[in-house]
Amino acid sequence: MRQSGWTPSIVPTDEGQTVYLVVDDLARLGRVWRETSIDETDLETVIHDLLHGQYYNPIGVFGFNPWEGWSRDVSAEVAQELRRRCDLQGSDVPWNIAEFVERHENRGGRQLALRLV
Repeated sequence: MRQSGWTPSIVPTDEGQTVYLVVDDLARLGRVWRETSIDETDLETVIHDLLHGQYYNPIGVFGFNPWEGWSRDVSAEVAQELRRRCDLQGSDVPWNIAEFVERHENRGGRQLALRLV
C-alpha cells in the first residue's frame, strides 16, 4: 500500500478558536487523546460530554490556541465547572467523572460555600 505522507491537521479552521482535548484512561488499552471532530472541541461541548458519560475515566483536559500561541492544563477549571453544574441541578457528580473532579477541583482554589442555618 502506498503512503502519501499526508496527515490531517488538528488545528481548527476557525481563526482564533481555542481547542479543548481530553486525555482518557481506557484501563488496559492505555491513556489516549480522545478522538473528536473539530466542531466538538469547544469547552461547552467537552463539559457536556463529560457530564453525559462520553469518557471512560478522564485524566485531564487541555486547551490550546495556535493563533494566540498558548496551551495549558485546564483540568482544575473544568472540574470546578462540572461540580458547579451538578450542584445547581442538585445531583451528584456522575461516577465516571467523580475521580477527575475530586483530583482537580482543589488545584483551582475552589472556595466552599457554607450553608447558613
